[in-house]
Amino acid sequence: MMKLNIFFSFLTVALVCGCSQSTYQQKSMKNVGFPSFSAEAHRGGRGLMPENTIIAMQNAMTMDHITTLEMDTHITKDNQVVVTHDDYLSPGFMLTPEGKEIPKSDAKKYAIYQMDYDLLKTFDIGTKVNTGFPQQKKVKTFIPLLSDLIDAVQADINTKGKKQLFYNIETKCDVAGDNVVNPTPEIFVKLLMDVIESKKITPFVVIQSFDKRTIQIINQKYPGVKTSFLVSNKKTYEENIADLGYKPFILSPNYSMVNAELVKKAHADGVKVVPWTANTTEEINRLKSLKVDGIISDYPNLL
Repeated sequence: MMKLNIFFSFLTVALVCGCSQSTYQQKSMKNVGFPSFSAEAHRGGRGLMPENTIIAMQNAMTMDHITTLEMDTHITKDNQVVVTHDDYLSPGFMLTPEGKEIPKSDAKKYAIYQMDYDLLKTFDIGTKVNTGFPQQKKVKTFIPLLSDLIDAVQADINTKGKKQLFYNIETKCDVAGDNVVNPTPEIFVKLLMDVIESKKITPFVVIQSFDKRTIQIINQKYPGVKTSFLVSNKKTYEENIADLGYKPFILSPNYSMVNAELVKKAHADGVKVVPWTANTTEEINRLKSLKVDGIISDYPNLL
């Protein structure tokens, strides 16, 4: 009987501690203040550095006004969460492990979802000139694991006494790509959130997507996590929110969609507006005059 009482005592303590920790985490997440203006380095600032790389994020961190690191995620064949945008390795700005061009005829040969990470990381994403971004510094580098990128960013924050930045993380997936170039949304979300939670950065994360399924799952299963709905269409504000089925923390429209009416309606709903991807001083100033809540740009130095 004594052993049984001891067992139940331990069980009670464990449950109380578990509930306390969960409550603490929820309170901590609510107490974290999102930037009053989210200045976001798109893909780490691909106008200046190789996109979606650790060195790009570290370069953006040297700019005191930058509050948020924006990035894309895919899943590899061996279920690793990697930071990269395209479904396939791009012949436009990547080289083989031997430093050779990827023939355009092989453009669909290297699907991220069909490659183990050990192979993927041997390709060079930083040496070949990206003609769309002539200012981009050329440095031999690779597609990183999300976990390694977070470790590098947090190490910079801790060792150099920098401010804590937010992570705006996109899930790159869609219905047509399910089980072809991306896992199903349930699997994608589970793998992504496992990394985020293991690194204890959840309060500083926004999950964004054009694929409403992933952020709908986040909203349902991880209600304390901020979500952002990416849109590029001719729908009204009301139509996009109705399509999503709930009011996200952020609506992130193509910058050309943003006008005073959209911002007014979003703010009336308590929804922030963070447009993408504004790359000129003129467009950035126009958006700021409309009182948007942040801007995503390839040129974080202009924000």
